Amino acid sequence: MYQPDEFALTETGYRGPAPSWTPATPALWIVDTRQEGERAQRLAPGILDAEELERAGRLVVEADRLCYTASHVALRILLGARLGVAPDAVRMTRERCPSCGGPHGRPATDGGVHFSLSHTRGVALLAFADAPVGVDVERTPKARTVSEIGDQLHPAERRELAELPEQQRPAAFVRAWTRKEAYLKGKGIGLAGGLSHDHVGTGPRPQPGPAGWTVTDVAVPAGYAAAVAVRTAGQPPAHDDDRRK
Repeated sequence: MYQPDEFALTETGYRGPAPSWTPATPALWIVDTRQEGERAQRLAPGILDAEELERAGRLVVEADRLCYTASHVALRILLGARLGVAPDAVRMTRERCPSCGGPHGRPATDGGVHFSLSHTRGVALLAFADAPVGVDVERTPKARTVSEIGDQLHPAERRELAELPEQQRPAAFVRAWTRKEAYLKGKGIGLAGGLSHDHVGTGPRPQPGPAGWTVTDVAVPAGYAAAVAVRTAGQPPAHDDDRRK
């Protein structure tokens, strides 16, 4: 299980290190968006682009707005630190979707840095790597939610859930969900790729990842679950000859 670094702002900005990683291990950062949200909001006009500011402004619930703002401010600051440019100078693009070819695949930027961002109310998780990477963080759902959407998982995972006492199913379900979504985000297709095709497991440790990928759980606060998926070195990417960096 990976232990992410903690991201923290000061009143005048970020004072921490740039992300660094090895070929086998991505850099992971966690953001407490409740703690960082108001400071991030004050810094946002000088960091986020017009589209990001407009999207944040459309969020009616303050906790959601602060979560979005803090996570995207953190992303731009950390990418800028790695690339050696100001946060507002980081150029964000989208790769083509490997499934349909549309402009909604993996997020990308100049400089060859692969990254992924996930946030849910209260927590954001960011990953940086030298190969395609995906992360997901989710709040542990209610038992009713598991009963309503648990049948979307792989048949083996559905059997695993059915064998557990009811009170243990939410934690097991969210482990499988975050592992699967991290992998699908890393591929660039998101949940459109379906949750039933790959068996990543509901237990305390993931099953061996899909071919060409390593899927690992990430340590996050109680009440949440998270995972990261990284493409194994040497595996040919789908449509990566069309990367727009």
